Amino acid sequence: MKKCLSFILVLSLFINTNSNAQDSTNKPLILAGNIGVTNNGISIIPTFSLKQPAFNFTASFSKGGRFSLDPDVRLTFDGRKGGAMLWFRYKMVDGKKFHFRVGAHPAFNLALKTVTEVNKSWTITQARRFIATELAPSYSFNNHFSIGAYYLHGNGLQTDGPISTHFVNFNTAFSNMNIGGDYALSFNPQVYYLQVDQQDGFYLTGNIILSNKKSPFAFMYLYNKEIRTNIVGSKNLDWNVTMMYNFNKAFRSLK
Repeated sequence: MKKCLSFILVLSLFINTNSNAQDSTNKPLILAGNIGVTNNGISIIPTFSLKQPAFNFTASFSKGGRFSLDPDVRLTFDGRKGGAMLWFRYKMVDGKKFHFRVGAHPAFNLALKTVTEVNKSWTITQARRFIATELAPSYSFNNHFSIGAYYLHGNGLQTDGPISTHFVNFNTAFSNMNIGGDYALSFNPQVYYLQVDQQDGFYLTGNIILSNKKSPFAFMYLYNKEIRTNIVGSKNLDWNVTMMYNFNKAFRSLK
């Protein structure tokens, strides 16, 4: 817990220092990300899903340097289930082939909870707070193939929910492979281990993205399959289809 808080404070200090340095060179503010609509909202840890239609918004704000501020919002259409996080990320290594990113975020999760008082029960939306850190090394062989790993450690800030979460992911990425005309396919198979307090499990997951270089819209199919698990709430096979609108804009100061 203390390590996570210290990490966030250090990242915030770095970001402020970096922003002051970059303002002097008047670099543009870059906003990139996507907005999506899906039949089944799935978490950043794909073991968990909202089990109903949802929208998501992921973005990255940066000035072309090593630091970025990355919001990630996933909510059902009625706003009663989902969550939001605000990543503070730093590229420790940003070479031609090897990349190594670290990050930290505060987050909250919305979930339905049944409350019973004086023999009466009703359902409320409960907000749970979390703090997490991440490590993400990757190696690019070329523009179309890379491998990587990802480690996420989450800490719950309340006692009536998960307290400690460890998520370890190994992934490969086949990106922007031309399949005819302006259409391209990306495929990202992964295997991961998840531990939530005293429960744990192994999974296969991945996504397939169909895009067109002349259109900002893309379609993504995501799947998640149990290998072996005892985690409560896990589903043997879960999936979704998402229609995404991708954006990438640069904003320059008027001075």
